Amino acid sequence: MREHDLTSADGTRLRGWHTESDGPVVLLCPGLGTIPEAWPALLLPSSGVRVISWYHRGTMGSERPTDPDRITLDDHVADAIAVMDAAGVQRCVVMGWSMGVMVAAELATRHPERVSGLMLAAGVPGDLFGAMLGLPGVPVAVRRPVARTIAQGLRAAGPVIDAVLHRVPVNRLTASALQHSGFMLPGADTGDVVRAMRRFLHHDWRWYLTLALALADVPNRDLTGVTCPVTVLGARYDLLADPSFTARAAAVLPQARIKVVPTSHFLPLEDPLTIVEELNLLLDRVAADQSLTGHSRTSS
Repeated sequence: MREHDLTSADGTRLRGWHTESDGPVVLLCPGLGTIPEAWPALLLPSSGVRVISWYHRGTMGSERPTDPDRITLDDHVADAIAVMDAAGVQRCVVMGWSMGVMVAAELATRHPERVSGLMLAAGVPGDLFGAMLGLPGVPVAVRRPVARTIAQGLRAAGPVIDAVLHRVPVNRLTASALQHSGFMLPGADTGDVVRAMRRFLHHDWRWYLTLALALADVPNRDLTGVTCPVTVLGARYDLLADPSFTARAAAVLPQARIKVVPTSHFLPLEDPLTIVEELNLLLDRVAADQSLTGHSRTSS
């Protein structure tokens, strides 16, 4: 995996990353503040795909925008397009995880000519806060205000969170504790969790929560009109994204494949085999679809 710099449409410098495997190009719209290590199966040469992605504005080497309000869904979609353009990719399969599902779905809706296939994993296309807290049984009507209030409180406590999390030792013991917390489940390889935690815990947490809250007013999205092959992977024990939200949104699509797996929100870590299997199946569906239109499978 290699990192590189690129510039988005508004002049913000982004830190992108890409794998060096051979195969069709896949644009990964990442979960908020997540890192390549969260996708262990896609970093392997045997993955069969070349992944291109980036770090969100103000995280992991990407600059904060000059205008601090330029952290809306529009801006994240523009960043996704900038990543594709910098890689010389006109059209490809697009994946999203967590908050990245919103970006991937919006990209497919606004720019269908850039998206040959769509995979949405453990996330929702809109109403980010309304989809939270479903697992513990919080009523739908109060999820959004409760989740938003929690996020605002955590943002206010950002410096305190920094002081704590930046000092947490990252080792197999702490990773195992996280895996048995209920927030994450034990399915992931503990070594992969350690590698994913190492950089993630060092975010500026006030900025991280600012990024999340900037998306709080994005309503639930209607995916009607998305015509490319779509795969939805829901996580049955997801505290942050009720899988029924995305399943309902995708159910109207003629080419949607919907699968719910027994993982937490951290599906890419806990079930990497399903990620690879479903991605390869989606690529095959895309190839069959494109054979009717004359598009190339590799799309670069």
